[in-house]
Amino acid sequence: MATDKTSFQLVINGILNENPIFRLVLSMCPAVGISTTVMNGLMLGIAVLFVQVFSSVTIAIFKNVIHPRIRIPTYTLTIATWVTVIDMVLAAYLPEAYAKMGIFVKLIVAFAIITMRLEMFASKESVDASFWDGIGMGLGFMAGMVALGFVRELLGLGTLLGYDVLGFQPLLFFVLPFAGFFVVGLMMGFFNYIEVVYKRSKARQV
Repeated sequence: MATDKTSFQLVINGILNENPIFRLVLSMCPAVGISTTVMNGLMLGIAVLFVQVFSSVTIAIFKNVIHPRIRIPTYTLTIATWVTVIDMVLAAYLPEAYAKMGIFVKLIVAFAIITMRLEMFASKESVDASFWDGIGMGLGFMAGMVALGFVRELLGLGTLLGYDVLGFQPLLFFVLPFAGFFVVGLMMGFFNYIEVVYKRSKARQV
């Protein structure tokens, strides 16, 4: 099966139409647990982007030799291989960041969004299409994590990227774990509202 979407459409689809956090509601554990600051969201987002792209390309290359009965274990092994690579790179070159989110990097192996995308897309499409789809889904996850980190860091700590921008600490509630669900829900509602308004305006034009 070959997708009829262009590389640009595949990227935009992952960022907007099928955003892993706000549209597909997948991988909520890291979205809630690690998105307390912009930097945390960005760093984990980069790690997921790397794993998603390389895992998608790997599966697309070998899809014709993967037996259907062992496809899920194969996906898991592929993801684990690339997670090991990014885990070792972070530990060697970014020890401070790794100390904060090392456990979440290891848990990327179990992120539903990556396994789902390998099954639904990479195992059926070309290497080129899988690469761009991986870019889109990875950027979509990263954008969601950064957006959550922006809101939670600003409203919870009064800072952005560690710099004090408000001069006071507004509501510590926003950096607590259970507040992540609250912020995700609010932002999902906001994006859905924007989509409804856009569709209504487009319908009026027609």
